[in-house]
Amino acid sequence: MNFDELIINRQSVRKYTDKKVEKYKIEKCIETARMSPSACNAQPWKFIVVDNQELINKIAKETYSRILSMNKFVFDAPVLIVIVMEKPNFSSQIGGRIKNKDFYLIDIGIAASNFCLQATELGLGTCMLGWFNEKPIAQILNIPENKRIGLLISVGYPPDDYKKRMKIRKEYNKICSINKY
Repeated sequence: MNFDELIINRQSVRKYTDKKVEKYKIEKCIETARMSPSACNAQPWKFIVVDNQELINKIAKETYSRILSMNKFVFDAPVLIVIVMEKPNFSSQIGGRIKNKDFYLIDIGIAASNFCLQATELGLGTCMLGWFNEKPIAQILNIPENKRIGLLISVGYPPDDYKKRMKIRKEYNKICSINKY
């Protein structure tokens, strides 16, 4: 799959088969995320791979919203990746304060995107989750109280009949201009 095909094929997958995800595929995705660029090479992340079904169910309960009918699919994910935000290095912290930017959040997003692109190339489906109850999940996974969870990523094999959705994006001239806003 070339890069253009990879970008077109990556989508948020919200339905998974019960097929177990091979350990080497998860390791490859983590390695790809690990190689992501970060501000001042801070690498402000730790990836927790959750493949124990009992833990997945507990975490899924903390992502599910009956009111908004969101994230029920997480219960069926064979693997969850929990990205914990680690303290950035000194240079990145200082730069972030001076420029009033949370570089570590950008860094986590880049790493998560690389993870998901690699998973797509390996035939896996993923969905990044920002809707979750952080404190209970941190307790479930013994994450220290001074750490924050940035994102969750569900990972698994989509069913063979899972439809590729047409990507609806704003027109090019609506999102890009040259030399001025």
